[in-house]
Amino acid sequence: MTAKRTILDFIGGDQGRKGLAAIEFAILGPLLGLVLVCTTDLGLGIYRQMQVQTAAQVGAQYAAEHGYNADAITSVVQGAATGLVVSASPSPQQSCGCPGASGVAPAICGTVCPDGNVAGVYVTVSAAGTYTTLIPYPVLPSQYALASRSTVRIQ
Repeated sequence: MTAKRTILDFIGGDQGRKGLAAIEFAILGPLLGLVLVCTTDLGLGIYRQMQVQTAAQVGAQYAAEHGYNADAITSVVQGAATGLVVSASPSPQQSCGCPGASGVAPAICGTVCPDGNVAGVYVTVSAAGTYTTLIPYPVLPSQYALASRSTVRIQ
């Protein structure tokens, strides 16, 4: 005798099949709902991080097109994300450096780099935001700090 047959006999024979489906749904429904909410929450968190990254990239693109203007770049970063408060923190920075295999090495503006080129002028744009989860999870924090940084050569 199978377990399903035993359960059917216990709840009233073949007439109990309708009731068995309701019991199964009552057990699995909340679990499926929780999985749906958790998946949605994870997706929203990833989307918010992408918005912060895009805000930093938009600020760097603005600097590449219009030159260094900290206030204007900050405004562009803050307006780049919809539905999320994004700050340009720390504020946009202008620096000089020489490009190399491991990134941009700081240098004095106008000096000659090891590769023979003049040190370039770079702008670094940072963006930061906070994501709050849809529901509080045990063991996990309810807020996450999101941050991104983008650097562009303007000269």
